Amino acid sequence: MVLMVLRKAGAAAVAAGVVSFGLIGLVTMGTYAASGTAQQAANRSALSPGTVPAAYQDAIQKWGALCPEISPPMLAAQLYQESGFDPKARSGVGAQGMAQFMPGTWVTYGTDANGDGRKDVWDPYDAIASAAVYDCALAKDVSNVPGDPQANMLAAYNAGPYAVTSNRGIPPYKETQGYVRSIQAMARSFTAPTAPLEVSAQSAAAIYFAQTKLGTPYLWGGEGLPSQSGRFDCSGLTQAAYASVGITLPRVANDQWYAGPHPSRDQLRPGDLVFFATDLSDPRSIHHVGIYVGGGYMINAPHTGAVIRYDKIDTKEYIGATRVTSDGAQALPSRNTDGSVNAPSRPGSTAPASPAANQGGPPGGTQGGSQAVSARPAAAAPAAPTGPAPAGAGR
Repeated sequence: MVLMVLRKAGAAAVAAGVVSFGLIGLVTMGTYAASGTAQQAANRSALSPGTVPAAYQDAIQKWGALCPEISPPMLAAQLYQESGFDPKARSGVGAQGMAQFMPGTWVTYGTDANGDGRKDVWDPYDAIASAAVYDCALAKDVSNVPGDPQANMLAAYNAGPYAVTSNRGIPPYKETQGYVRSIQAMARSFTAPTAPLEVSAQSAAAIYFAQTKLGTPYLWGGEGLPSQSGRFDCSGLTQAAYASVGITLPRVANDQWYAGPHPSRDQLRPGDLVFFATDLSDPRSIHHVGIYVGGGYMINAPHTGAVIRYDKIDTKEYIGATRVTSDGAQALPSRNTDGSVNAPSRPGSTAPASPAANQGGPPGGTQGGSQAVSARPAAAAPAAPTGPAPAGAGR
């Protein structure tokens, strides 16, 4: 079956002017050594280029080294899950800013990171720093709990430190277990690869699906539905191609960008998603996606008036690629109808006023927000860093 797919893919590539070796040779070179190193080692790495807006990269790199339990990729994953890096994000329950702080929690953990004399929840630099300060305070709260310190910290962020300490680890709440998995999986998308990436086992079949759509007219918003005469737009095609192999991608291209780690141009393999942006320093400007087939070509649904076809990837708007993984795709946040990120649900307060507050399981949820109002005293927050920035930090 796989050989049949590769033969068909190679023949189609030749017909489109792609050297057949570009596809067959690259796919059949074999599986590279897996990049799935231990979570802690992976998360201590630097940010992968192009994964966070350049304006925030130095701040995330700096504050992501505030304590051992966090990292720049993990902090970036949290901010993306909470707001999609939107400094003006506001949830229906009152959470505010890029890090989605509730006002009561901000009073305790808000940090003046840019030195303007104000702790402003709407300022992205203050929000980034405050998220790290808050994470590290939670890490201290659960430091005596056995297990993965980062996972315990994330569980405390979602369900509260008492839920973690009383359960001696991640509590048995579906929301909390999912949150920990999602953030740690998404952190791998934000981590600069330090080893060759494993080739996707589903890539050949995803390419074959896209090849069956060659010549289909483009439709903006198209998802291949019968009511749309089976037509697609760019991200509709990539979504459907990976759905055909059991991986659910989000609908829009700039969310699909985070569905796995990011191979460099010379590490591209058939099946990787390739992305294009109007501003190469800001992934929020991604506007187009295709499926790489080898030899510098992709299958894509280009634009209104065109058909699904092969095109070269090397243009001035090429921002990079993603090697789709199942856990990476599952970790991605959903979006509301207005396009804003739907922040993770919370099973209860992150800082119960007393142990009795969480006995018997979590209270009602705080859907759409970040932290519930904290009852911890201000002294619980670690001091902001003074002196030189941590290793790898920017200004």
